Amino acid sequence: MLPNREQLSEQLVALVGTRLADPLEILLDGDPSVDRVRTVVLERAKQWAALMCYGDDATAVGVVVRIVAALYPGDRPFEPPVEWWRTPMGQVVAWRVGHPTAARVSYPVAGAMLGISRQGVHDLVSRGKLTRHPDGGVTPASIRDRLHQEEQTP
Repeated sequence: MLPNREQLSEQLVALVGTRLADPLEILLDGDPSVDRVRTVVLERAKQWAALMCYGDDATAVGVVVRIVAALYPGDRPFEPPVEWWRTPMGQVVAWRVGHPTAARVSYPVAGAMLGISRQGVHDLVSRGKLTRHPDGGVTPASIRDRLHQEEQTP
């Protein structure tokens, strides 16, 4: 399930704007230098999206980790809402990494990552197509592997 590169780029521009450029503009009292930052972000977002979608695994994962760390900083593990996994950014993270910080995810999160229902996840676990974590839920690595298998299926 390869995410749409253009939609991913647009989402990255919006996220960087909301989370970084907008607060910077407020702090700098509307200084025009922030406009230059927005221009650079617009170009870089296209590059990031291309690397995340088409780069080799190491490069893509590196970009994903840098972006997640920069846009979602905090003292707690990264735990986006279920809906986030349905966005272009969520899709590319699921496809490239699985989950950047979790050893297991709930069935609803696994479903969102795969684009299926919770019952669909349960069925895949029952049939051995996804790996159940010993503490409950599903391993993100098995979700990533499933996404890669779907990509190769005609």
